[in-house]
Amino acid sequence: MRTSLLALAVLLLVTAGAHADVDWARGLVTARGIGLADRQAPNPAVARGPSRRKAEEAAKLALAAQLPALPLAAGGTLADKLTDAAIKARIDRAVATAISVAADPETDGSWRVTMAVPLEAVRQAITGPRALPDPGDAVTPVVIVEGATATPALGTTVAGLAAPTIWVTAVPAWAKNAPRIKATASTPGAIEAKAPKAGEATLFVIVTAPP
Repeated sequence: MRTSLLALAVLLLVTAGAHADVDWARGLVTARGIGLADRQAPNPAVARGPSRRKAEEAAKLALAAQLPALPLAAGGTLADKLTDAAIKARIDRAVATAISVAADPETDGSWRVTMAVPLEAVRQAITGPRALPDPGDAVTPVVIVEGATATPALGTTVAGLAAPTIWVTAVPAWAKNAPRIKATASTPGAIEAKAPKAGEATLFVIVTAPP
């Protein structure tokens, strides 16, 4: 009984403050985690190493809990794909290698961190690795898509291409000089448009109306 209570206490400490969000504009699923400092540590500097790991573990647990709810362009959610062992293994690897996008130490040796899994990593986990053409990718790197009425979902094709996407309400500054195309139709899972110089390595910046 005592062992079970201790395990529960440890789990609560690891997951304390954990929360995940989907940012379609940045193309990231982010999660925050808190790692509490060990009060038995001789000083905050000694406590920071273990507490940082706790914070990252908490954030990764929150990511793992959030990812299955991601909507798929073909219908359903990522949870529907996780019965495939290969896909689940790739998703688990994406969580395990989540990137740190923010880390704030507290004066007592605790940490608050934000970890992220790119939505493109999740999309590729579903589809598997893409075969690179023999001549390589000679495509327009970024294309802005205007006039789309689709809602954000993993795996939405643009101009018949299964390519990376982000979803914004305004064109970001870094993409302002990218070529622009008009969506001619939007259906669940597909945005129709003409993009002759684009390919599956193109990042489509899909501009939708503000909510």
